[in-house]
Amino acid sequence: MKVVVLAGGTGGAKLAAGFQSLLAPGELTVIANTADDDEFWGLLVCPDVDATIYRLAGVFDVAAGYGQAGDTFHTLEALGRLGEPTWFRIGDRDLATHLLRAQMLDGGCRLTETAVELCRRFNLQTQVVPMTDDKVRTRFVTEAGTLSFQEYFVRERLGPALRAIEIAGGDAASPSPEAAAALAEADLVVIGPSNPLISIGPILLVVGRRMDRQRTLAVTPIVGGAALKGPTVEMLRALGSEATPVAVARSYTSVAGTFVIDSRDAGSAGEIEAMGYRVIVGDTVMKDGGQVLARSILEAI
Repeated sequence: MKVVVLAGGTGGAKLAAGFQSLLAPGELTVIANTADDDEFWGLLVCPDVDATIYRLAGVFDVAAGYGQAGDTFHTLEALGRLGEPTWFRIGDRDLATHLLRAQMLDGGCRLTETAVELCRRFNLQTQVVPMTDDKVRTRFVTEAGTLSFQEYFVRERLGPALRAIEIAGGDAASPSPEAAAALAEADLVVIGPSNPLISIGPILLVVGRRMDRQRTLAVTPIVGGAALKGPTVEMLRALGSEATPVAVARSYTSVAGTFVIDSRDAGSAGEIEAMGYRVIVGDTVMKDGGQVLARSILEAI
């Protein structure tokens, strides 16, 4: 069975790891968000692509929520001593990833080709591909002005009140050939339990037209009124939306035909079914690293 997972760098990536443990080598492709990419010291950093590769390779720093476990920060500390701002934490092992990507991009490679090569270097048989080779960037309109993804999340720690989210370049971007092919060949496409506004939203803006609703399943990132990880609830409320599985399901009706909710929200199954979904109820929290949820999805479909 060929499975495609749409993922940011947290919940979706964890679920992808669960699928990887169950599927045969080569049967899983992850299409990763690139709208939070940014440049630091002349290097393109792709946080969601890299976090997904690291998690699938078993080297992700779960405690920090970014980078590689056991990393050091000697280069960053040296940059600080030279007067450079160091609010964006790049570890020494992580830096090697960015240097290799920069070298390949300078040599004429597409962004997707750099990701495929990194998967090979990390000994993965799963393919992690960017949603596009074009430049797409999330911009947060706040009370303090318009900020890039990393400025808002990392430097400002989500402090300024959020007014709107803009996906610059999203309307003009095309899916990478690899992402388009994976969607066309997939038996199952899974929208992971990542933030629907900033992790999944940009991916759907680019590849949504290539998705078959009947072969697509979405997993709620909201359980019992709380997000599995990150500020999903706060962002939804700041932009005037309810922070419920029902609200998330409503945003995916054009691309998904099946919706997975947690047993704690089983009472909302009827309302979601009324939107035209098939609803699956189970444990979506992934305390085991995603394998139980992935297995339950495969068994249900």
